[in-house]
Amino acid sequence: MNHDEVFALMMDMLDGEASQSQIRDLETHLRACPECGREWRALVAIDTLFRQTPALSPAAGFVQRTLARLPNREVRIWAMGALYGVVLIGGLLPLALLALLANWLMPVLRQPALVQSVFESLETTYRTALTVLAALGAGLGEALVQQPMYVGWLLVIAGIIFLWGGVYRRLVLTEA
Repeated sequence: MNHDEVFALMMDMLDGEASQSQIRDLETHLRACPECGREWRALVAIDTLFRQTPALSPAAGFVQRTLARLPNREVRIWAMGALYGVVLIGGLLPLALLALLANWLMPVLRQPALVQSVFESLETTYRTALTVLAALGAGLGEALVQQPMYVGWLLVIAGIIFLWGGVYRRLVLTEA
């Protein structure tokens, strides 16, 4: 028997629909397969728990009180319409502001001298930032060449952090 057939047979047995020969086959398989035996015991425990749990029924008048608290259809339609209107205005408002800003800035942006000066300014800023970053990199490289102990200390600190991270993980896993 494969495990799918055994599982189906377990369900039939729990529902009381298994024949005597099926019950004997299942009991034989459960003695031979410890995995299926564990699963069977878990299913029996769950079934027992469900059968022992008392059934709950709603309080008297629950349905009528719940239906009375629900808003009527007309109010719900108006509320959804208002919500959709707010969402629509919220989406169209930024587009309208963007169009207004573009209309306001168009005369300024049509002047080629202004656009060219803005691009030149951006290019100068980019070159300055690259120069500063290159100087910082060269200075850091020079400092590391002159003082190699900084690299050593950095490696020692990183090793300590990784070591204690592993110890912490191991302690957390063993406590859980």
